[in-house]
Amino acid sequence: MPVIILENKTLKLEFDTRNGALVRLTSKLTGWELLNRPRLGLSFRMMLPLPGKRNNDVLGEKQAVTAFKIGKNKKELTFVWDGVNSEFGGHHKIKVTIKIKLTDKQAIYYSTIKNESPYIVENFYCPYIGDLQHPKTDEWLKFSTPSYAFINDWNLWPEFTNTKGYYGVDYPIQICGNFTYQVFVLLRTPKQGLYMGQATNSCEPHAWHAELRPGWSSEMEKKVPETLTLAGKDVHTRFGAIHIPYIQPGETRELTPIVLQAYKGDWHAGADIYKEWQSKWLKMPEKTSWAKGVHSWLQLHINSPEDELRIKFKDLPKVGEECAKHGVSAIQLVGWNDGGQDQGNPSHSPDPRLGTFKELKEAIAKIHALGVKVVLFAKFTWADQGTKDYLKKYRKLAIKDPYGDPYYHPGYQYQTATQLLDINTKRLIPMCFQSKAYLKICEKEFKKTLALGAAGILFDECLHHANTQVCFDKNHGHRYGAPTYANDRQLIRNFKKLSDKVNKDFLYAGEALYMWEFEVYECSYFRSGARDHTPISRYVFPSANIMTAITGFEDRNMVNQCLLYKYVISHEPYNFKGHLEDYPVTLEYAKKMDALRTELADYFWHGEFRDTVGVLVTGAGGKVHHPYTSFLNRKTKKRGLAIANYDGKKAVLLKIKAENGQKFKKYRLVDNPEWKKVRGRVVVPAQSAVVII
Repeated sequence: MPVIILENKTLKLEFDTRNGALVRLTSKLTGWELLNRPRLGLSFRMMLPLPGKRNNDVLGEKQAVTAFKIGKNKKELTFVWDGVNSEFGGHHKIKVTIKIKLTDKQAIYYSTIKNESPYIVENFYCPYIGDLQHPKTDEWLKFSTPSYAFINDWNLWPEFTNTKGYYGVDYPIQICGNFTYQVFVLLRTPKQGLYMGQATNSCEPHAWHAELRPGWSSEMEKKVPETLTLAGKDVHTRFGAIHIPYIQPGETRELTPIVLQAYKGDWHAGADIYKEWQSKWLKMPEKTSWAKGVHSWLQLHINSPEDELRIKFKDLPKVGEECAKHGVSAIQLVGWNDGGQDQGNPSHSPDPRLGTFKELKEAIAKIHALGVKVVLFAKFTWADQGTKDYLKKYRKLAIKDPYGDPYYHPGYQYQTATQLLDINTKRLIPMCFQSKAYLKICEKEFKKTLALGAAGILFDECLHHANTQVCFDKNHGHRYGAPTYANDRQLIRNFKKLSDKVNKDFLYAGEALYMWEFEVYECSYFRSGARDHTPISRYVFPSANIMTAITGFEDRNMVNQCLLYKYVISHEPYNFKGHLEDYPVTLEYAKKMDALRTELADYFWHGEFRDTVGVLVTGAGGKVHHPYTSFLNRKTKKRGLAIANYDGKKAVLLKIKAENGQKFKKYRLVDNPEWKKVRGRVVVPAQSAVVII
């Protein structure tokens, strides 16, 4: 087999020059052979639907390379296929060019497709690993992606998690393609991994795909077979990036380049690769003056589609007085719009049953006079299918599927048994942000929040467009199959031009911002109520305002989590239907925690969040304790630690070791101001947290 080898500091790649297949892939950092059976190597895979035969593939391993070129110093390799053969359609005049370019640590795949056939190129797999092997020394291998501000894991070995219905595929598979988060993935073990991610900040949709062939040996166990063959067939796991370009006849397209880089360490080392790349182009917005320091919010819902009508606009200043009394800086007001939360979208007119426009504006002004800000809940992603305006105004601007029909979101259920049983739920239709006409509608609705004098908006569900990836309605002024996420940031840039004329201190917050939305929003709100929460958004954006919900009536653990991960508190008793004084125990503990991190802001607010990197905290038997985090004081370059004990009954005795040899001198509890000396050990009571400096 004629082979070309490319090498840099992290990877060794070997290619078959006859078909361009990647036949070996090795981490030079650890020796992990990710791909070591050359006959299972792959180059690309292309879907080229034919009339009456949609599932028609071009398999790269079956295509003879027309030409290849080796760059200077073997740091670049280009393969060209000047025409391809599909499984059911014969020869097609489609030129495929794949260039693999090495940097110091990365291998970057650049793919170009020139389509001179009469068919559409729907998807293209590249890079495509044909036989992903687990490291022999590690106990598991996972496929991990950022998801809703934490990490989502799927098992690749020893179990293989199937994520799609058995009825629709031949093999157990995993596929994730929500652009909002999956700009990179990690194929990871506890000690090492392979980073795969975008090399440009393109919004073109792509997915990540793993496939176990020929399948499990036992469905109950979901185990990857331990043998090399099963039923006479090779046991192997394929993994690849799937581009979804919809390249038209006569069109040439350069696809989003994809990076490969091996790393050594846990998930932080993989995320560091993304952080380094992102830092070169993503600049975060300046924070509004009132949201720079330690602060907390109250989220308050006053109406839903089932007509609670909880608080009249004229009575809202009483809520502001309660917030001022307890030092809460902002109220996120939900359900103020006509119809209540998740009804009437995208209308941002005040609900007349709660009061007049003037009454809401006056209430906001009175609350601001108390030193408390009002941030209005906003939603521009959907049109309510049940409104009178939907058919005549919004349907034509909705994101369309290939058949010309709008995509669909099932909506959300509120309060009554009828709606909780999904009988009268308001259905939501995702709207096309690539339609200039719809963006103008959004601007018109946004101006209402400015006219009300709000201090900001929190754009709920800004992170997704339901199950859509692309829009096929060319009447919107975009191409067939245009990416639905392309104008997410542009929408906020448009809004900011308007708000700067009225209030340059206007705050933009959004729900669970995906990575690139941090470029235009200064605050991300989400829910993190899990013991094993993995704070990837906080790690990637150590300086951002990230806010999480606290709902429990004695919720010390969630307050402690806010300390550990530098989350702004969003007070939400009764699932954001209640008031601050409805849960006095949680409120008082939260106030003490915020006072503590105000006092030690150089560590636990303005310091750089490092999570567990550089520090080891162990308990009984030397077992690593969870959770703990570290912060780097930007002034002194010294570390501060925050450690929580989620156990409801028992205290823990912990030992601390910093990799840089730093000695920690003293510690204190959140609710006890007395400092104690660190004498080799730290005691953390049940459902408590300590800070150590």
